[in-house]
Amino acid sequence: MTDENLTRAADWLRLAERVCVLTGAGVSAESGVPTFRASDGLWEGHRIEDVASPDGFERDPALVWNFYNARRANVKTVTPNPGHHALAKLEARWGDRFTLVTQNVDGLHRAAGSKKVLEIHGSLHRTRCLGCGKVEDRGLEPLGDAPECPHCHGQLRPDIVWFGEALPEPIWEPAMLAAYECNVLLVIGTSAVVHPAASLIPIAKRRQLPVAKVIEINLTPTEASRHADVGLYGPSGEVLPKLVERLGAFGA
Repeated sequence: MTDENLTRAADWLRLAERVCVLTGAGVSAESGVPTFRASDGLWEGHRIEDVASPDGFERDPALVWNFYNARRANVKTVTPNPGHHALAKLEARWGDRFTLVTQNVDGLHRAAGSKKVLEIHGSLHRTRCLGCGKVEDRGLEPLGDAPECPHCHGQLRPDIVWFGEALPEPIWEPAMLAAYECNVLLVIGTSAVVHPAASLIPIAKRRQLPVAKVIEINLTPTEASRHADVGLYGPSGEVLPKLVERLGAFGA
């Protein structure tokens, strides 16, 4: 990360009327949350189709719940890092004109104080009933490997968007609109290869003139880099606080 690129990114943000942020697993990895997919294609030691698909849940719901309960237990031990807190500070500057779109399901953005968060892949904190359809926030309490709905005794599943499932329209449509309307899109901790989340970058670039500036913040260059107007490479927990500091007083 060069000082020149940091200054350029801060200047674009200072002039922006609307800001959209897309975050991925890299942001939470700095807090100790394992990234969901390793280089061998496994999801924390399991085949994706076994623990993150409707078919996998139908075959072995106990395995799926054991997997997600382990993830919930892990998240219970971690806390937001300086990158999460820096994003909450950015939201304080723009208010309703700032939208944070996250692929993460751990809830750490909300724990850091971010309010306008669109969790497009769902949340480890929530369950969804396959009987009555009710979605509830269960926190991170242990749920066992065969939890039932307290209202209709139907089968519960994690409120997670699995592979092969569509993103929920009430969350995805505002995310697309935020990307289209923004003046600056920050892409943080994600290589932007998983769709449809990755499509937020071209959506931001398709807006009416002036075209939105894309700022990438990742450990190293990624697939997103070719779409970025500037890259700030390093841990987001270090880069984002520096960017907030360079941006200056929130009243400016």
